[in-house]
Amino acid sequence: MCASGGNPVMTTIRLEEPGRFALIESEPPPRPQPGEALVRVRRVGVCGTDLHAFAGNQPFFTYPRILGHELGVEVLAVGAGVANVKPGDRCSVEPYLDCQKCIACRRGKPNCCANLRVLGVHIDGGMREQLVVPARKLHPSATLSLDQLALVETLGIGCHAVERAGLEPGEFALVIGAGPIGLAVMQFALEKGAQVIALDVNAARLEFCRSRLGVPHGINGAAEAPLDALRRITGGNLPTSVFDATGSRDSMEGAFNFPAPGGRLVFVGLLQGDVTFNDPDFHRRELTLIGSRNALSADFTRIIGLIEARRIDTTPWITHRAPLARVSDDFPAWVRPGTGVIKAMIEA
Repeated sequence: MCASGGNPVMTTIRLEEPGRFALIESEPPPRPQPGEALVRVRRVGVCGTDLHAFAGNQPFFTYPRILGHELGVEVLAVGAGVANVKPGDRCSVEPYLDCQKCIACRRGKPNCCANLRVLGVHIDGGMREQLVVPARKLHPSATLSLDQLALVETLGIGCHAVERAGLEPGEFALVIGAGPIGLAVMQFALEKGAQVIALDVNAARLEFCRSRLGVPHGINGAAEAPLDALRRITGGNLPTSVFDATGSRDSMEGAFNFPAPGGRLVFVGLLQGDVTFNDPDFHRRELTLIGSRNALSADFTRIIGLIEARRIDTTPWITHRAPLARVSDDFPAWVRPGTGVIKAMIEA
């Protein structure tokens, strides 16, 4: 779009402070430099990070900030030396901007780069019409829809967590928390052939897991004792893999009770604080505690292939939509649990 004076501007949504968005006009980004791509943002998925930022309890966050890291984009132009994408390509964006130099990057773990900057968290993200990104962070698909491409990042969190756990076919895997990240873990645990158990206190979310994702076992923690239910489901053995996707201290500390001896506990959700556990019990069962952060480029590639092959179905995910210009009006409702949001999608 253009301002009245003829200078080009673009529509941008910026979170000015907790609870307050502003619809502003900003200057378009510059032409892409070597190794970069200019993209038109078409879809922005709303995730827990965005909801926490709106509520004012997102760690590693400063205001004002342009949110948006779950992106489905169209390439407009590329800089010199870019060969992996071209103008017109539709892509998912890997929003983790790593330095490529630190020890984590050199050892193949750029997702936990010592100097990591995440779009929409540490630096401005995609709730705007255009942005420039490193072309190596674009993952194209000739067949996936823009909605599907925007969901790849969320799915990547679950995919990476399941890979971190080394999940095997047939084992019982408990996923605590049936929000978007927990659902992503469930999808990839099911894809691995695990016997998945969903634990939540929201009956509607548990029904979604059963009816839309095909999760075979559900436990309502508000209605029954989780440990007793787990013993019943697993024949007394308890699950060998447990994933906590809540970001809740009480849940994360309680999760140490659930793995079978020799099992693994994977923290996928992030808590802004400390987690404590009983060390003798931890050692007695020789548990393995695993942190899982973000995802890798290989996860994005794998997910796109799985969706293209129809082994992962994204159809149930998107429950709410809004155009970019209505984010200020609609976003506050998405924060409320009673709204029933699984995944809200912004169309730009």
